[in-house]
Amino acid sequence: MKILLDECVTRKLKSRLAPHEVCTVTEMHWNGLKNGTLMRAAIGQGFKLLLTIDKNLAFQQNMNRYAIIVAVLNVEKSSISFLEELLPAFHVLLPTFVEGQAYLIEK
Repeated sequence: MKILLDECVTRKLKSRLAPHEVCTVTEMHWNGLKNGTLMRAAIGQGFKLLLTIDKNLAFQQNMNRYAIIVAVLNVEKSSISFLEELLPAFHVLLPTFVEGQAYLIEK
């Protein structure tokens, strides 16, 4: 699956998402894009999932308008140690995700 890491997610998470194809917003030169614009750009480049820690994103957007999955990691801090704790749950839930929906991943 082609996954885009949002600006607020450390790039250190990228290597822990194998075997998926993972890019960061920075690598795509999309820093500063607003959420709707970012999701449209991601869809246009074939991304299937946007991984973020921005809990407000799902409430700010009409998700069913976008052919992309948004997964929100519910963490206290954006450090890799906090993010890694949620990866097992993310990997278990990933096959159940549906485009146009946002999912909150918690411990």
